[in-house]
Amino acid sequence: MALASLVFLITEALLGAGLVLFNYVDKDQSIGRAFYLSLHLVNTLLLLGALALTARFSSQGGRPHPARRSKLLLAALPIAALVTVTGAIAALGDTLFPATSLVQGLRQDLSGAASLLLRLRVLHPVFAILAGVYFVVASVVVMRARQSRLAVYVLNLTLAQLCGGALNLILLAPVWMQITHLFLADSLWIGLVLLAVEF
Repeated sequence: MALASLVFLITEALLGAGLVLFNYVDKDQSIGRAFYLSLHLVNTLLLLGALALTARFSSQGGRPHPARRSKLLLAALPIAALVTVTGAIAALGDTLFPATSLVQGLRQDLSGAASLLLRLRVLHPVFAILAGVYFVVASVVVMRARQSRLAVYVLNLTLAQLCGGALNLILLAPVWMQITHLFLADSLWIGLVLLAVEF
C-alpha cells in the first residue's frame, strides 16, 4: 500500500500540473475541464484510500486476511466515487454560473439553453441522497452484525454530509461551504475504505 500511495501521490501532482498546462482554470467551461477535474478527484480518492490503508496495515503489523468480503461495503466505494465526481461537476457549475437565489439556480439547471455543466449539476443531489441511504443501510447492517466504531463513524458522517449538502444548496455554494462539503466527503470516503477492510 505504501507503493500505491507513492504512485497516487505522483499522479496527483502531475494531474494538478495538467490543470494549469491545459488551461483548465479560471472561466473555462469546457467538458474537458469537467472530465479532467473528475479524473483528478478520483485520483485524490485513491490516494486518500491508499494512505488510510497504509496507516491501518502498518498499525496492525501487516495486511489482514478476512475470511469473507462484504459485497455490500465494497459496492459502497464506487458509489461514493460516483457521487464525489458528480459533486465536482456541480461545484464547477456553481463556480462558473453562480445563482443569486435557489429558484434562479433551479431555473438555470432546467433551462434547455443552459450549459451542459448546469444540466449535469442536478444529478449530484439525487445521487447523493440515494448513496446516503445506501451508506446508512450498510452501516446499520454492520452494526447489527457486530460492534464497530467505524460503522458508527460512517453513519454519522453520512448524515453530516447530507446536512452539509443541503446547507451548501441553501447558501448557494459559498467557497467556505464547498470546502467543508469536500472535507466531509473525503472523511466519509476514508471511513468507507476502512470499514470495507474491517468487515
